[in-house]
Amino acid sequence: MASNKNQEREAREARERLRVYNARQAVHTHQVKRRVRDNIIAAIAVLVVVAIAAAVQIAFFTAGPGAPVPEPSASASASASPSAAAQENIGDVPDPSVAEGRTWTGSMTLNSTVLDFTLDGAAAPQAVASFVKDAKDGYFTDTTCPRLVSDDGAGLLQCGSADGTMGSDGTYGFGPIENAPTDGLYETGVIAMARVQDDAYSNGHQFFIVFGDITIADDSVGGYSVIGTVTKGIDQLTSDIVAGGIVTNATSDTDGVPNVATTITALTIK
Repeated sequence: MASNKNQEREAREARERLRVYNARQAVHTHQVKRRVRDNIIAAIAVLVVVAIAAAVQIAFFTAGPGAPVPEPSASASASASPSAAAQENIGDVPDPSVAEGRTWTGSMTLNSTVLDFTLDGAAAPQAVASFVKDAKDGYFTDTTCPRLVSDDGAGLLQCGSADGTMGSDGTYGFGPIENAPTDGLYETGVIAMARVQDDAYSNGHQFFIVFGDITIADDSVGGYSVIGTVTKGIDQLTSDIVAGGIVTNATSDTDGVPNVATTITALTIK
């Protein structure tokens, strides 16, 4: 009888050990599956963040410097390309020789904020020729700055709009892209031409001023024509206009119409 009882006790203990082992194995298997699931979720989350960041950058510079981006999404922006198919100048575009292959100096006033600048007629002859002609014709006076891109100190202000929009009327456009940075970095003070995304011949009257270093990825045709540099007044521009932020809208709190309505009240060049 004692032997039978010992055998039964050992059998029960063996079954209990097997039950505990199986339970531990089940817990281990569950933990492994959960770790795999968590890793997959984490990887997906990273991919989503990367995709969103890429989409934001694309959107940022699409509407803005051609849109230009900035019309820097960033494109700066003109809303439609007048010459995407033709890839030739449209309208009364001056000959590059107007730029005279030299440095031009000038001053523009945005509301009451004065910016001194230089233009490089040797590095960007076609774009500088267009800007010089516009300046001498008095085109820029009373045009507006319809787009402000501002995020953590980086950004740009797009100016030169005759109708308060970033669009083009399709009667004036030129190319090619000139003097664009090879690394996509547009440094503080840079003045560059706005254009439509993916259209090298959609430069027009609008341009953008960089008030904080910003990287703008090239699109299928390259970057944006850098024509010159603001030599004085960026700090004042930042405090007078940029600090006012962007008009509240449902699209973006970093890219939109400046809250401080901005007009070019004067522009001279020599």
